[in-house]
Amino acid sequence: MKWVYSEKVKDHFQNPRNILDDENKYAADGSGEVGNPVCGDMMVMMIKVDGQKKTITDCKWKTYGCASAIASTSVLSEMVKGLTLEEAYAIRPKDIMKELHGLPNHKIHCSVLGDKALRSAIDDYYEKNNIARISEKPESRIVCTCLNVTEEDIKREVLENNNQSFDVLQEHTKISTSCGQCENEARAIMEEYLLLKEEELYDKKGNG
Repeated sequence: MKWVYSEKVKDHFQNPRNILDDENKYAADGSGEVGNPVCGDMMVMMIKVDGQKKTITDCKWKTYGCASAIASTSVLSEMVKGLTLEEAYAIRPKDIMKELHGLPNHKIHCSVLGDKALRSAIDDYYEKNNIARISEKPESRIVCTCLNVTEEDIKREVLENNNQSFDVLQEHTKISTSCGQCENEARAIMEEYLLLKEEELYDKKGNG
């Protein structure tokens, strides 16, 4: 059977970096957990922070998921070391996939878990130290409570990733693939952003 992943994915899957062996013995400055046992993907990420420079000095993780989830989190744990908290907070799935030299479409949601766990760990650090984020934004509303998919995730898929298909949205985020109760709301939100995108394109053509 042909290997459909890049050599870098294979390397990080077979030789994962920075695995969290014992979270009780790891003196983390911030920790985050995302995922849902219903779908089988769970992730814990912990970070150590240089309090003066506000940079990440170390990152450990553990995940219950597929090869893509393991590889995505492994490479992310290397990417964030030395970054400021704000730089790390800005990492998105497309950055992780680029570092891995790509993932199959139906595995993109695995990289979403990693960046969400990282942001959760950074948020935890800020909260513990009573620090307001520099570029703080209102928290996005959760649409899929089973898999923690937000309205911002849907917006990014439509406006940034040019996604026009609900099936692809599900592939990339796993929204409405557990209990399915949020499907109608998710479809409606996607339609709103698709309409917004059409209006923006129309305005650009009109002004051009």
